[in-house]
Amino acid sequence: MNQILVSQKVYVTKEMKRKQKIYKTLYIISVILIIILSIYYIITERNKAIQEGYSYEIMQQMGDNTIVEERAIVVALDDNSDDSQVIPIGEQNTDEPQVKEITASNGRTYATEGTVSIPSIGITYPILTEETEELLKISLCKYWGPSPNEIGNYCIVGHNYASGKMFGKLSMVNVGDQVTLTDLSGRTITYSVYNKYPVDPTDVSCTSQLTNGQKELTLITCTEYGKRRLVVKAREV
Repeated sequence: MNQILVSQKVYVTKEMKRKQKIYKTLYIISVILIIILSIYYIITERNKAIQEGYSYEIMQQMGDNTIVEERAIVVALDDNSDDSQVIPIGEQNTDEPQVKEITASNGRTYATEGTVSIPSIGITYPILTEETEELLKISLCKYWGPSPNEIGNYCIVGHNYASGKMFGKLSMVNVGDQVTLTDLSGRTITYSVYNKYPVDPTDVSCTSQLTNGQKELTLITCTEYGKRRLVVKAREV
């Protein structure tokens, strides 16, 4: 039996050459984009690490509990409440808290009023007295409420970084976990988490100061790629 070998020639047409050029161009563009994105990610994470480093500098300098500035104590009233509540002297809410100003190695001065620690997710940060986009890059910030460890609802906000920095691991906190808040006098109070839930960005009901005379903490960060906010509520043990 004779075996017949058949060879076939592949003819490269102009259309095939055109498609090859397109595929090659797309491949090169993809590689360039991956390199650019990788460099951007590395630079971004490096900048975040540098900025977070300033928060550690602030904590180290907070070892000296001397208060630089003491502002007037005022009684906070809730406009939505029909009943007036008399708060005893010494347990008043403070809209203008005691503040310690600390200068970091970047030459900028930051006003702080305490530190917060969540052992279950391994974070401890100083709390800056104001909340701005620039300050949120440095540390956690006070959003609303009285002075630290005073009667009322002390609200703290922080970025949700994928690396786990700031409040990046806040979603891992569970009911029953403990949060400690240390004020400038060195007083530390332990709070226990009793609720965790998401809200819309416009929902600020979690910042209400109606706490029935108790001391509470509210921790807030972004979730669902910024579409919602994650709220963690804690109460003094």
